[in-house]
Amino acid sequence: MDDVSRRNLLLATGVGAAALVGAVHVQAQPTQAKPTHKIRFGVIGLDHYHIMSMTQAVQRGGGELVAFYATDPKHIADFRQRFGDIKLARSEDEILEDRSIQLIAGAPVPHLRAPLGIKAMRNGKDFLGDKPAVISLEQLTDVRKAVKETGRKFAIMYSERLEVPAAVKAGELVQAGAIGKVVQTVNLAPHQVRNTTRPDWFWDPAKYGGILTDIGSHQADQFLFYTGSKTAKVVASQVGNVSHKDRPQFQDFGDMTATGDGGTGYIRVDWYTPDGLGVWGDGRLFILGTEGYIELRKYVDVAGRKGGNHLILVDRKQTTYMDCSQVALPFGPQFVADIVNRTSVAQDQEQALLAAELVLTAQKNASRLTITA
Repeated sequence: MDDVSRRNLLLATGVGAAALVGAVHVQAQPTQAKPTHKIRFGVIGLDHYHIMSMTQAVQRGGGELVAFYATDPKHIADFRQRFGDIKLARSEDEILEDRSIQLIAGAPVPHLRAPLGIKAMRNGKDFLGDKPAVISLEQLTDVRKAVKETGRKFAIMYSERLEVPAAVKAGELVQAGAIGKVVQTVNLAPHQVRNTTRPDWFWDPAKYGGILTDIGSHQADQFLFYTGSKTAKVVASQVGNVSHKDRPQFQDFGDMTATGDGGTGYIRVDWYTPDGLGVWGDGRLFILGTEGYIELRKYVDVAGRKGGNHLILVDRKQTTYMDCSQVALPFGPQFVADIVNRTSVAQDQEQALLAAELVLTAQKNASRLTITA
């Protein structure tokens, strides 16, 4: 890429003129998509508090939250503290059968998410499920059938891309050609267990799907998105329980390699984040291209920079550090517009379900990691 092209690229992606020469530090500018449409939506299931940011995303897009359903008193109180005195429905069906509601957002226990989404679609509504929205290949078959038969959306909130400003900026840079053709993604996704705050279902693979199905779904989505792959397959995968012997069914480590028609990807997920880090995980993404690479330090920079959303772009000319903390999140407005216009700007349906298929296949076929002290 010549200097003129590089200058135009950086300006077009909101980096600013300061990034044009030398090794520089810049703050990427907001690119907030404003709501252009209105919808009415309901929430069912508060078992994972991802539902809080999911609800906020839909509201940012012009969604009016009209009702929710949950049974746990603490969940209900926490939700109302965040969103006000929203109507508590008497049952799921009260929301599902309300013809004025266009979208259901849901985060019940993972094994219940696909059935809820299918109910929503068959009641004429679109669905936004927390990941993993599908925990078995059988569920995936049922979801695809319902999508085809109803014409409704089964969207999945892959928040580690859709709700992380640095990941949004990385997508803009990749699509603008900042690193040439993407060859590989490497995604490291450590998490912190916090034993004292986890519900019983958290430890049971029959309910959460296993570590690759659960955490790995985020990373499979990113692999497909950044490489632009429309088809992909799993090359190898493994899972294990190294340090939680008191929870014999739990999996605290997993990794997988996938390849697609747009590139290749490696994914590592674990529950080993130590308390000393200060945040729940040091999520890092490396995007290798033919003319450079991008590294994201999503939630913390162990080198000392404050906060999260750190992006490092290295090309043939220089290294550029970008503070992406103020980059706006376009998913909400795009998704609400998609519901109204029946478009697929916010999320491609096939790609979302392909990400699920990859991790479900990897989980099913994973070899067992055995480490003996």
